[in-house]
Formats: sequence, C-alpha cells, structure tokens
Amino acid sequence: MSARFFKGLPTFVLYLSISLTAIASGASIDVLNLIDKKDNELSVLDGEQEPYVSVKEVSKLLSDRLPFENAARQKIVLYIGNQRIKISNSSSFVVVDDQVFQMSTHALVKYDDIYVPAESFFSILKQSILPGLDYDAAKKLLSLNLIEFNINGVVIEQKSNGTILRVNTSRQFSDGDISSFVNNNGWFYLTVREGIIDTSMIKKTDTRGVVTKITSNQFDESAQLAFRLRSDIIGHEVYQSSDPNAIVVTLRTPFKKLASHIKDMKKRWRLDTVVLDAGHGGKDPGTIGRKGTTEKDIVLDITKRVGSLLEENTHINVMYTREEDVFIPVWKRTKIANEANGKLFVSIHVNSNPNRSVRGFETYLLKPGKTDDAIEVASRENAVIRLEEGKARKKYNAMTGENLIMATMAQSMFMKESEDLAAYIQEELDQLLDSPNRGLKQAGFYVLIGASMPNVLVEAGFISNPNEERKLKSAAYRKKVAKGIYSGIMRFRKSREQALAEG
Repeated sequence: MSARFFKGLPTFVLYLSISLTAIASGASIDVLNLIDKKDNELSVLDGEQEPYVSVKEVSKLLSDRLPFENAARQKIVLYIGNQRIKISNSSSFVVVDDQVFQMSTHALVKYDDIYVPAESFFSILKQSILPGLDYDAAKKLLSLNLIEFNINGVVIEQKSNGTILRVNTSRQFSDGDISSFVNNNGWFYLTVREGIIDTSMIKKTDTRGVVTKITSNQFDESAQLAFRLRSDIIGHEVYQSSDPNAIVVTLRTPFKKLASHIKDMKKRWRLDTVVLDAGHGGKDPGTIGRKGTTEKDIVLDITKRVGSLLEENTHINVMYTREEDVFIPVWKRTKIANEANGKLFVSIHVNSNPNRSVRGFETYLLKPGKTDDAIEVASRENAVIRLEEGKARKKYNAMTGENLIMATMAQSMFMKESEDLAAYIQEELDQLLDSPNRGLKQAGFYVLIGASMPNVLVEAGFISNPNEERKLKSAAYRKKVAKGIYSGIMRFRKSREQALAEG
C-alpha cells in the first residue's frame, strides 16, 4: 500500500459539514475481546459530536485481510469475513456488500487514512455483519464477542432425479451432531449441534431444484437451516464430507412419468427379468463358519433355489451372475444385470460377527451406512475388491463418502422400489424362519453400485453363530430362505403390476 494515501488532495474538499479544524487528536477507544480476553485500543480523533475512528485500524482489528485502497476515488474497501464494506471520503454512506447504510456524519480524510464516526459506524457493523460487536459511547469501550462461524454457506445443485445441498462447514461434525427431517408443512430441516451460522452468507444462496427458500435460526447449542420445498421428496440422505468440509444432503424427488412415455415406461417396468447374484465364489470364499462352512457355497445353493422357484412358477426370465464356484469381479455383476435388461437385482449373502451369539437375517439398501454394524457388514463384503486387479480396484477404493452419496443419487429413481422389495423379503422371511428379524438396513455395498434397476442385498443369517451355521448347512433350511426371497419378489411383482395397471 502507498504510504502517501490521498497525497495532494485539494484542501477545499476537506471542509465538509464538520471542519477538520474542529478535530484534534483524541485519546483512544478501548477494545475488549471477550473470546480470548485480550485488550487492545483504537486511536481516535475527537469530533464536534462524537469520536472518529480510523478505518485502517478497524480493518487490522477485525480482519486478517488487507483493505483495498483507491486513492483516485478516495475510497477504502474492508474485507471482514466474507463481506465487503465500502467507505468513501466525503460520504456518509457505507455499502456492506450490496446493502446501503448511512452514518450520522460524513467520512473524513486525515493522516493518509479515512476516519468515520465511531458510534454510527460500529452500529452499522453490528446491524449488518457482526452481531457480537458492542460499542459503549459513554465509556469509549468496544466489546468484541466475535465467535468464528463454522457453517459458512450453502451451494445447491440440481440433478435430474433430485437436488444436492452442500452446506459448507469449517469443521467436521459427527453423525450424532446432525439431524434432519421433512415436515408435513413442506419444509426440510437440518439441525447441527454446536453449529454457528454465518447468516449473511445463507441469505446469498441461489435457490434451485426442489428448494425455493432458505431460512436459518441460531440457538444456544445448535444451528438450524430450513429449506422450503416446491414439491414432495421421496427420501433424503445426509453425509459429512471431509475434503472439503461440508454436510452433503441429497433430496430425492419422485420419478415422474410423462404422458407420452407411459406405454414405454410400462414395458420397461414389467417384471420380466430378475438377476440373482450369489455372493463371492471361486478364490473368494466369503466368510467361513467355525465348522468350515463357506459363504460362497451356502449362497450359491440358496440363489439357485430362488431361481428354480421363479422358473417353475412364473414366466420370468432368470439371469445368474454365477451358476458355479467361480470368481466374478464386483463390477461385472451389475454389468451382467444391466446388459440383461434386468428389472430386479437381488444379491444373496450370509453374515458374520466376532460376537458368535449374534444371529438373524436382514436386507440392505444401497445408502451410506448409519450404524456401526451396517458399516462393518459392508466393509467385510466389500473386502472382495482386494482380489480384483487394475483399475477396477481403484474405482471402488474411491467409492466412499461423498462419492458413495453421488452413486446413490444415480440410482435414486429406483430407491422407493428397492425399499419396497427389501421390506417384502424381510416380511416373508420373518414368516418362515425362526431366526430374529434384524430389519431393513442401509450400507454402501459395492456390489449394488451401478445397478440400473431396483436392487437389494440379503444377509440370510450369521454363519459365525454355531446354531445358524448348523441351520444353513441344512437343505431344508436353505429351502425356507429361498422360499422367503421368492415370495418377497412375487409380492413386489404384484404391487408393481397393479401400479402399472392403474397408471
């Protein structure tokens, strides 16, 4: 910066409504930082009505960035946080971003600096961008309680099948710190414990997609963002990204059928091909029971039994990703399903847990895991990629966090159907098996990524549990498992065909 700011300024422009001859060197304004308890001071000039404070010193106090000085236009621009504050000599107006405020008197030039009336200038800062700033004119005391924001803005991205909200943060929040829900009044709420919102940046958000309006509320122990929705959503996912820090929210919108395409869509959704995927195989045994029972053998038998029931009782075409003990890469399984124009993809597995007392059956959807158990199951099933080679392994190694969120968005038009299929399978298995029903869950299974159809992963039992290992080795029990999966598929087909008939 030039040390001779405004050098050569004509003398007559300095005589405004307040004469400089009426301004003499004053004492100072004491500054108390209530966050770190540090004391400071600002030098001032005494005016006829109130002290004048140096704009440059205010900048040093409140900002890490240097101000911009324009000598030709006699203007200084301060950068405080994400806001710009423009101050011009001979003017009583201050522009904070695009909002105009008026001080009690004009700004003045002195000592290569611009001076502004302290009380009204600090009042403008408090009103516009720094609510934690307080100025006591009688005591000449400026108190700063400027807490650093950790929720810094929202970026909205519209997709063909939903909307992505990226809430930029300056720190990581745990899953327990973040809660979300859709109210029946048409608002989506995101609450962050220990969140501190930069409300001025939230106001600048460009709304698009399903979001028409954003409001924010700062509470003592949490912050809340509210998003007004223009239409219904069929679900949402929330994930804390770390590079960069952001809370990523996907709002899934219903898949809308255009009238001109109804006939084609009915044909597309007619359940004529089911793809059955027996997990693991070949050099990948999957999990192994205490008695040496291998997952790959158990699930291949169950899968073939499901296929036989479909072939014997329906006209559905059954496609298997494997029909014998061979290794099939994860990426190739959904490729087989897509190339066969499958209308359902069902991957069948059995589970394992270090705690051998754990037992039961559960069905999974492709979403980021919400519980430690779900994440552990997905991690074990996904470990198969270590047996793959080349680029495929690198592709799936990157399929975590936000990339997984994006993958689920690509399949969001099938999510409602996947949820229904999973629920039907769980209900049918519950009627046939005497094992605990562990419910419908979600986790990031690589084998489901890329399936252009409704898809689920069934964990038929815990081979690590001695009792369930014994059951799973029984052909009669595997027959019950297969019957439950088959019956769930049949209920799904009936519900879809009824919906198509009504459409």
